[in-house]
Amino acid sequence: MQNKVRIVLVNTSHPGNIGGAARAMKNMGLADLYLVAPKQYPSDEAVSRASGATDILDNAVVVDTLEEALGDCQLVIGTSARERNIPWPLVDPRQAADLVFDEGLVTAFVFGREDRGLTNEELQRCNYHVHIPSVETFSSLNLGAAVQVIAYELRMKSLLMKDAPVVASKWDVPAANVEQIDYLLEHLEKVLVQTEFLDPEMPMQVMTRFRRLFQRSRLDQQELGMLRGMLTSMEKKMK
Repeated sequence: MQNKVRIVLVNTSHPGNIGGAARAMKNMGLADLYLVAPKQYPSDEAVSRASGATDILDNAVVVDTLEEALGDCQLVIGTSARERNIPWPLVDPRQAADLVFDEGLVTAFVFGREDRGLTNEELQRCNYHVHIPSVETFSSLNLGAAVQVIAYELRMKSLLMKDAPVVASKWDVPAANVEQIDYLLEHLEKVLVQTEFLDPEMPMQVMTRFRRLFQRSRLDQQELGMLRGMLTSMEKKMK
């Protein structure tokens, strides 16, 4: 399981929280840590807070953008503590763990900044949002604690599945990954502007809703190729 689950921390301000997240991961058998533009890293404070999980810090992948961290992932689950203008599929941590094991896809759990979480644009890159149901009067969790909750649910699910028979993939073609979906959306937007379905001066939320549609439908690579081919055919006809 651990080689299919990636923990992604976005723009972390305090290096100690990176160390705390690494410790939480190692406690529960996770090892794949991505850091998107951390404010301060490497850091002695991160090493101190990791308390023996320095191997996870040593192997952490540091990237500049969320796109780089998610490119080859097939399922993305972003942590969210508030309602959004456009509703998104929402799960709790236990349901999120079920998704990971039911789907068997390369999965990223994305955690936002300590003070304001993930932006709307970042959350729109996720297939699901996961909400940790803390009490409303004191709902803010430390970043390391939030990672611990998710990692714990993944660990518990893995223990439940330990003796279960290995189930073959539901699909005959691999699922499309984030990078491939991004290319599809860019291609679609280009064609919609050419056909004047989409006004680039007043895009409204059309492409956001298309993104939600494609992410919710879980395209495989062949289906995605068919859609790209259809768009290319339309472009040729317009010429």
